[in-house]
Amino acid sequence: MKRHLCAALAVLLLAGSPAFGEGQSPVSEAITFVVSTGFWEEPAENDDDTSAAKPETAETVKSAALRRGYYKLIAVRQPDGTAQIHLQQIEATAGGPKIASSTVLEEFSALKPYVTDIRPENSSGVTAQPGLFATVYLKTDPKAAEPESWTVLIDDLGEIRVERATN
Repeated sequence: MKRHLCAALAVLLLAGSPAFGEGQSPVSEAITFVVSTGFWEEPAENDDDTSAAKPETAETVKSAALRRGYYKLIAVRQPDGTAQIHLQQIEATAGGPKIASSTVLEEFSALKPYVTDIRPENSSGVTAQPGLFATVYLKTDPKAAEPESWTVLIDDLGEIRVERATN
């Protein structure tokens, strides 16, 4: 009896939560895989020209010296069943995550792939070096028995490479 009461209460709480409320749109059903992995950092850009006239302390230089964040690879199913692979740089800001850049990886678009999985190099989420390494598993023929594996590599300088994986 207690278990049923708890389950009913949980349903009522979820039904009233903003995630299930009217006017809220869920995450697109076209997104089939998302992987957040790796990290990036780059010098921060100064937005005003008067910053050169302001005295700099070690603390202000350190806090404003770098923009940082992580990468996301997203597989989005297209109407024909194939997928587009999007690469995003997500900036970690004081106000929360913010998309710093977003692009479609055209190397995959040319293949018209059926994506079966995307995996990061390391599932712990911790990497020692800036960059990204992930494997995208795909089929160019949906009836193929085994998927091909392709790697997406971003080095510490931000150079992006997409290539067939070699074992």
